[in-house]
Amino acid sequence: MTQSPEQLCQALIDAARKAGADAADAMAAEGSSLSIEVREGKLEHAERSEGVDLGIRVFVGQRQAQVSSSDTRPDTLAAMAERAVAMAKEAPEDPYAGLADPAQLAQSWDLDALELCDSAAEPAPDALQADAIAAEAACAAVDGITQVQSAAAGYGRHLVHLATSTGFSGGYARTARSLSCVGIAGTGTGMERDHDGDSRTFQSDLRSAEEIGRTAGERAIERLNARRPATGAYPVLFDERISSSLIGHLLSASNGAAIARGSSWLKDSLGAQVLPTGLNVTEDPFRPRISGSRPFDGEGLATRRRDIIKDGVLTGWTLDLASARKLGLESTANAARGIGSVPSPANWNIELTQGSASREDLIRDMGTGLLVTSMIGSTINPNTGDYSRGASGFWVENGEIVYPVNEVTIAGNLLDMLKAIVPANDARTHLSRIVPSLLVEGMTLAGN
Repeated sequence: MTQSPEQLCQALIDAARKAGADAADAMAAEGSSLSIEVREGKLEHAERSEGVDLGIRVFVGQRQAQVSSSDTRPDTLAAMAERAVAMAKEAPEDPYAGLADPAQLAQSWDLDALELCDSAAEPAPDALQADAIAAEAACAAVDGITQVQSAAAGYGRHLVHLATSTGFSGGYARTARSLSCVGIAGTGTGMERDHDGDSRTFQSDLRSAEEIGRTAGERAIERLNARRPATGAYPVLFDERISSSLIGHLLSASNGAAIARGSSWLKDSLGAQVLPTGLNVTEDPFRPRISGSRPFDGEGLATRRRDIIKDGVLTGWTLDLASARKLGLESTANAARGIGSVPSPANWNIELTQGSASREDLIRDMGTGLLVTSMIGSTINPNTGDYSRGASGFWVENGEIVYPVNEVTIAGNLLDMLKAIVPANDARTHLSRIVPSLLVEGMTLAGN
């Protein structure tokens, strides 16, 4: 008889105890995914996967080991536990390893309020194919598009369960529906490409295929005949499409694992001003229908809403149990993990305070500078915050966009950049990271 993820987790923990583990936790994920790609109105690629993945982490004293498998047979579960215990006995001691105390564990949660799973039936392959074809057709219909590189639609549903030998047991199901398109404009060395896409928990929230395809095509056309501006120091406006990367660098630097290693440009900034006054960075794991929402973390602790930055001031680190113990602090319930990996700190849904000005207002007020819409590569010094990335977008003169730009490098220091950001009011509120377009004054631009 097929066992549920909850039953599989409990069977793994029982097997670990029998094999000699002092403590253990287990994860099981059961799900399916379907993806469709089309080209020139015909099916190009279809892929469907179904399965169950299992992971067991065991502790022998202060030594731990992790083993994973996709085989759910009882003898395999026993072999996994025995192998994990044998590995743990040979592992080095870690004074910070260990499960949460029972008093730290989440006791109850409201899954209905989170709306993590669409109750609608899984879409048929024909329906996904029709969406991808519609997106491709809308892109191809844009005047100047020479080719649609790809159009794809996908769906996934997964049930995840976590259990520990200290009494925690909890799980939830997630769904995801996606649609994307990439258009190409121009020919030869003058070709440019751009894309658009959407990913939602509920099918009914997904943007239309026609809008996605058309937007991908229009973006590609806008990039034609790009130039390189003169090298110098200019204001740079990070478009909302990519502005969350700046806040992502801040979140990485405030990650407890980096702080515990001493390899973070924010390590001496706790309680200090890191953003302009009036700006908050808020983490909220309880937003309905959002991919970053969850009732508990990867160690069974109840998640909670918190201000990582309040009025521009860094209030704390992002911690799992191990990094919190290293720093002599309490976990912020931010442990993330995969089936085959041990927990590590990660952020859930993030929101940066939006400004009062529109994106167009910031373009008008920046005078001469660069509007960045895409970036490639990354050179960021984790200890100093020195920042350098390849960028493309649009050149702005006298407050107006005058021509597309590519093959430039923008550089600065994240500590200085973030303290001077000016946010617009154009963030998409359905994303897991709600970050508007961000204006940064005086960055170095390497062009001609």
